[in-house]
Amino acid sequence: MSTPVETDWTRPEFKAYLLTYAAKADYIESLEEKEIIQQLVSPSEYRRIHKEIDKDNDYQSLQKIMYNLKKFNYSKDELDKLMDDIKNLFLSDGEYDLLEQNMYHSLKRLLS
Repeated sequence: MSTPVETDWTRPEFKAYLLTYAAKADYIESLEEKEIIQQLVSPSEYRRIHKEIDKDNDYQSLQKIMYNLKKFNYSKDELDKLMDDIKNLFLSDGEYDLLEQNMYHSLKRLLS
């Protein structure tokens, strides 16, 4: 049995992790996507979160996302805003490919 995944992130750190996870849907994190995420946290926090997500597998990432959604007890409006932010992230580089669309729908189910 695996150990529950817990983090000590703040809301902005969690949002940066979530958006970084989403940005990697097409295996290419564009400059535009990076800039959006970097606006949320300090440069050192960004590097730390990026390093963490690079070492996490998909299961670990999803566990961390679910843990923080529960921990921060997002309202429906806040969840809708997160989904809008994810959609805007995907559109920021002028492309919204099939992998990003699939990620969007998967995260929407997870966040609902």
